[in-house]
Order: sequence, then C-alpha cells, then structure tokens
Amino acid sequence: MKEKIKKFSSWLDCIPQKINSMLSSTGPFSLPLTWYLCSFALYLFFRLFLTLLYFKRVTAEPHFYYTYFIGMRIDAIITCYLLGVPTLLFILLPKKAIIFARHFLAIWGASFLAFAVSMELFTGPFMAEYDLRPDRIFFEYLKYPKEVFGTIFKVHPFLFVFTLFITVKSIRAFYRAGLFSILNYNPWKWWQRLLTFPLIGALLFLGARSSLGHRPANISTAMFSNNNLLNEITLNSSYSLLYAIYRTKHETSPTKIYGKMSLDLAIEGVKKTLFIPQADYIENGIPFYHRQTSPFIRSRPLNVVIFLQESMGAEFVGALGGMPLTPNLDKLSKEGMWLTHLYATGTRTVRGIEATAAAFLPTPGSSVVKLGLARRNFFTAGSLFKKYNYNTMFIYGGMSNFDEMRSFFMGNGLQEIYDEPTFKNPIMKGTWGVSDEDLVIKANEVFKSQTKPFFALMLSTTNHSPFEFPAGRIENFMEPAANMFNALKFADYSIGKFFEMAKKEDYYKNTLFLVLADHNTRVYGDEFVPVHKFHIPGVIIGPDVPKINFDKIASQVDLLPTLLHFTGLTTEHPMIGHNLMALPKDFPGRAFMQYAENNGYMRGDKVIVNRNGKDAQQFTYNEKTKKLTADPVIDSELKDQAFSHIMLPWQLYERQLYKLKN
Repeated sequence: MKEKIKKFSSWLDCIPQKINSMLSSTGPFSLPLTWYLCSFALYLFFRLFLTLLYFKRVTAEPHFYYTYFIGMRIDAIITCYLLGVPTLLFILLPKKAIIFARHFLAIWGASFLAFAVSMELFTGPFMAEYDLRPDRIFFEYLKYPKEVFGTIFKVHPFLFVFTLFITVKSIRAFYRAGLFSILNYNPWKWWQRLLTFPLIGALLFLGARSSLGHRPANISTAMFSNNNLLNEITLNSSYSLLYAIYRTKHETSPTKIYGKMSLDLAIEGVKKTLFIPQADYIENGIPFYHRQTSPFIRSRPLNVVIFLQESMGAEFVGALGGMPLTPNLDKLSKEGMWLTHLYATGTRTVRGIEATAAAFLPTPGSSVVKLGLARRNFFTAGSLFKKYNYNTMFIYGGMSNFDEMRSFFMGNGLQEIYDEPTFKNPIMKGTWGVSDEDLVIKANEVFKSQTKPFFALMLSTTNHSPFEFPAGRIENFMEPAANMFNALKFADYSIGKFFEMAKKEDYYKNTLFLVLADHNTRVYGDEFVPVHKFHIPGVIIGPDVPKINFDKIASQVDLLPTLLHFTGLTTEHPMIGHNLMALPKDFPGRAFMQYAENNGYMRGDKVIVNRNGKDAQQFTYNEKTKKLTADPVIDSELKDQAFSHIMLPWQLYERQLYKLKN
C-alpha cells in the first residue's frame, strides 16, 4: 500500500513539471499557461465526473452539453480573477525581479490550484446532501471547523484523508513546478514584454468579465436550464463558494442600523396590522403562513400578467395629475382598479421585483433578489403559481443575468425565461436590450401559445438612459429625441400596443393584468424620505375587477395578494401584504419606503422615519405641497408598527422562513 501511495505521489509531482517543460518555449508564459491549463482540465474533469454521477438527471435536459461550454466561461472568470495579477507580473517584470519574488509567485499559483482541487473533492458529498455546489451554507459551516471537520472525518473518513493528502500534494507539486519554471524560463526582451502587456491585460480583463456587453457575466450566466442540478454542475466550486462569500458583504442586518427586536416581537407587531382571520393561519413553523380564498368560483383559474415599467413615477402620469406623457395608461386607468396612492418600496428595479413578484418588504443593503439565501426555496409568485399548475415565465428585453434576476427566478419557480437572446430580428436593439415594442409583441405571441393557466412577469427597459427607442412611433415631447420624457411616451405607446393586441386574443378574457412601475426616476429630495418620489402608477384589469379609483394608500407588497383575490384560487402562502379588496372601510392604507438607510412607514398621512443611529421621528405628509412636516408628538403604536416591519423581513430571510411548504 505504501508503495502504491509513493508511486501515486510521484505521479502527481511529475504532471505539472512535465506540462511546464512542454511550455518552456513560451518564455514568461510557461508558468501562467501551466496554471491555466491545469485549472481548466481540473474543472472539466470534475464536471464530467458529476455528469456521470447524476447521469439520468443530467441527460433529462436535451441540451445538457451546454454545461461544458458555459462552464468554461465560469472557469475563465475565476481563473482570470485569481491568476491575473501574477500573470501580468511575469510579463511586466524582468527575470531578476521574478526570481526575487519566486516563492511568492509559486505559492500564489499553487494555492489557487490546491484550493480548486480540494473544493471539487468536497463537492461530491456536499451535493449529495444539498443538491448544490458549496455555497453560503458551506461557508457558514466553516465557522465551526471542529464540528464540521470532525463530522466529515466520521462520515467520510476516506474522503477527508484523501482530500487532505491531495491538497498537500497539490501545493507541493505546483509549488515545485513553479520554482522550476521561474528558474529555467527564457526571458523576453523589454520591448517584447512591453508590446505583449496590453494584449494579455485585455485578454485577462475579457476573461474575468466573460462578456463583450455592458453587463459582465455572473452566477446567473450558469442558470440556463430549469434543471437546477445541471446549473450547479455548470459552475465550479471555487466560484460558487467565493461568490457566496462575496455576496455576504451586500447583506445588511437592520439591527446594525436601527436597533434590535426579537423575531417573536416583530411577528406580534406585524400581525396586529393585518386583517387575516385567526382561523386562516396554518401552524407549520412559517410565520404568517395562511390560507387565502378567492370569492370567485371559476372553472379555470385566471392567468396573471404583471407588466413592470421601468422608472415611471406618478409625476409623469396624466391620470395622477402628472405630465401628459401616458395617454394609453391614462385610458387603462378607467378600465380597471386604478391605484391612485400606490407607493414603491425602493429606488431600484430589484426592489420593485422583490415587492411585486415576491411581496417581500424592503431591507437595508441589497434586495433579496441578489442575496444568497434567496437563490432557491424563497417565496415568489413563480413558486406559488407553479404549485397550482400554472406555466410561469419571465419576459424581459435585456439580459436576464442583470442584477442576478435569472438565478433568483429560476431558483424560485419561474420555468421559462425569454430575454434578449430569444428575440429574433427585433425592431430595435439598444444598450439595455430590445425595445419595449419588441417585448410586448413577444409576450403576446407567448401568451397565445399557452394551453393552461399561466403567470408572467414582464419587465420593460426603454425608459432607461441612454433612452433609445424606435423612431416614428411617437410625437416627441421635446428635442432631442433621446431623453427621458420621450422614452416614457414610447413606454406608454408599448403598453397601449400590448393591450391592443391582447384584446384581440382569446387569452385576454381569462387574464388578470397588473401594470405598474418598479420605481420612480432618480429619487431625491430634502426630506429623509421624499415620499412623493415613491408615488407610482398601478392598475389592475380583468374579470370581476371593479372599475374604480382605489384611493387608499397601497404598497407594491399588497398587489400579489390582491391579484389572488380575483383568480378563483384558494392558496396558502406566507405573504403579509394586504388584500386591498378586504380592507376595513376606516383603514387608510399603509406603505413602506426604503431610501438608502432611511426607512419610511406611512399610514394615512402619517409617516414614521427610522434612520441609522437616530430615534424614530414622525411627520405629516402634505400631498399638495409634497412635503413632510415634523409632528411634535410621536404615536407610540405607529412607531412600534414601523419598527416591527423593519425588523421582520431580514429575520425571515436569514432564518429562511419566507417560503412555501411542499
């Protein structure tokens, strides 16, 4: 046995040196090329191993071989990021400097490759347990090394010893190969290195970015299939783990900003603001999990389409007293339930998505769309409607990996994604993707083809700098054509075209439509929370939806529960948004607004503002002047309600308590 281990050890030592020798003619590139070739070969080998290990599940996807092509992009990203600097040093520095730094450079490359090897070896048992590559869960377990490694040693003793052995041997082998290469390579002349440096620098930059577009590739790039296991295999474990660690810096607990409150107290405080009968709560360990029954009996539940508009604030909507830029939306306001006092929860598209498509309250830091623990098993409209046998889809004119939307959606119930690459011969393709006109044409074609109930989230792109849209569709509000006001008019034109097409199709009479904005344009103001800049349009149209002006205050988180009211479904879910059709007559409505680290809670015309390190303040909002006036006395009940709603969402996210039960 000892002899076999020695032979195996010698074989491992020889591989990098042999590769190095083969590449000796490449001068200063001999060692970096060895690193890159070994890393790509390593990742490919383990990807093939996982394919064979889960062969039946992998090959159930007809295009499973995409995993190898997309996987190479992921491999290039991590390799170029972590080996880019030493690669450039080999080109930039003369041989004397390289020899002086030989131990540092050799250890750098050896550590990267040994880390890659060990992570791939740990992947097998981790995937057997979680069906995922090592990610945040793996990282969090490493906080308890005694327990974790003790468990691995007991459950997988051979794997533990083998991984430790291979890791140590890999460091030794690659370190020795690095020293050998540095001491024996043929240096280039200074002018050769100078000419080569920009080219290699550009290649490394492109490799790390893995995209020629204005959005770099990210973890969503690997999410090409509804088969999540295949998406996981497409990644490599070095990338998945480091990306999970990177994302933790975007996670901000409100306790660091506003103070502390236990989950139990937060739940108690929020429950007092809801109008859910106690008998409807379902005790299953998930707070707020309850039954919602639609009062309408339907032979077939209604389709649901949410059309989210980019940056369309109330100030630009004629029917809300704003500028005359939205004649089509103004017309639709008379065809359904027009929400005259609807407020966005935040200032970015991902905030609008989390509130509208997941009914989730805002938190400081990043939206849950971009956070690791929400990548799967997190409640969304997609997961809800999928459970009730709907087809679920996301239709977007841009690249769906932007803001990690693709991974969030595909991990949480959206089965089909139609994004920029799926649009053939678009009318116009701009910086942010195809035009909104292309978007609505595509959506109508997709909806016509559906044979069972469907849920769709549509997201527009036109009203975004540099404001590109097809010519000849609208009469410009002002010149030059490429400005926000004209882009808004074109976005409204596309809304009108969508409904013009939809009304001619059979699906229209069986569909609920929600058209609303994700947020306003650039939010600014002297107030701690500029309330008027969170005011957005919204209208619900469909069977049995009353044609009224709904004048109570509403939040984006209220819209999904309200849509369920009309569907004909009896559902179970954890949402705390109000069903706007079931509010008491004397309740004025409430809304939530996250503005950087300032959090606003609005009920009627009263607004509680919580700020970083400051006591809560209460204001009265004047809708005419659009100003907040400080109140001399704070309503303690309102203050407690605001604080409960701030403390609740992060704890639900962190403890993974916002999800559906199987």
